[in-house]
Amino acid sequence: MTEPEKPAAKDTLTTELLALRDEVAAINTRLRPSFRRLIGIQLLRGIAFGLGSVLGATLVVSILIYSLSSINFIPIIGEWASQIVDSIQKK
Repeated sequence: MTEPEKPAAKDTLTTELLALRDEVAAINTRLRPSFRRLIGIQLLRGIAFGLGSVLGATLVVSILIYSLSSINFIPIIGEWASQIVDSIQKK
């Protein structure tokens, strides 16, 4: 009986290792984009965050002012809310 040839198995292992190395390099290239692309993505993220923050704050403040303007039966808060609503409507 003859034993299997070890050099053939070694060549196959070397070939598989080189293919795996190429795949890892390709994945690293796709996961780590260029510097310009990274800057562009971060810029868009910042713009989206800023726009979302402004819109959210506007919505919260307008709901708060609307709810405060309907509270006229509490003396101090009602007058204060009425002043805020009047100053906003003038602008």
